[in-house]
Amino acid sequence: MKQDTKTMNVAFLIYDQVEALDLNGPLDVFVKANVVHPNSYHCFTVGKTKEPVYMEANTMAVIPTYDIHTCPKPDMIVVPGANPEHIMKYLKDNDFQETVLQWIKTHYDTGTIVFTVCTGSMLLSGTGILADHDITTHSMLLDTLEQYNPEANVVKNVRYVDQEQLITTAGITAGIDAALYLIGKHLGKETMDSIIEIFEYHNRKSENSL
Repeated sequence: MKQDTKTMNVAFLIYDQVEALDLNGPLDVFVKANVVHPNSYHCFTVGKTKEPVYMEANTMAVIPTYDIHTCPKPDMIVVPGANPEHIMKYLKDNDFQETVLQWIKTHYDTGTIVFTVCTGSMLLSGTGILADHDITTHSMLLDTLEQYNPEANVVKNVRYVDQEQLITTAGITAGIDAALYLIGKHLGKETMDSIIEIFEYHNRKSENSL
């Protein structure tokens, strides 16, 4: 059953070398939800600045809708991943930590939902957001996620993990599955099924989730 809620502000974080499908898969799910159920979500991209951001392999540049200082207060922040080598560089980038990741943490501490896709969960290592939660990530990075987050419980062989204010997913396409799940949770199964039909998407809903 649809929850009677106001339009939700959904901020999609973009940063240099962000993985294209990590971002665009969930984004399109939320956009299609507005086709089926208008005005459910106000979706926008957010960057550290409003300068163009290059996606993986420099195949295209995207201009953020807002920067972290000017965007509307998000009800949900979607954190897509990137190639692990880039994620590890960001974990050592003090400026990125003190600006972008602090922006996420500040909103999380005031109740904003954080939804990470693929290696996006690894990006949050060190913020404290993952502590005392069940979490997951791309299968190739599960051991590293566990190493960097000993205070969290890393779950394997699931597509996504819902911890209410924190949602994490396995690799890449799992972000689509989790986004569909969240649409079903917010707007009901009928809306979710309509989006799956629009997508002509054979999702892996038979697999385990947590």
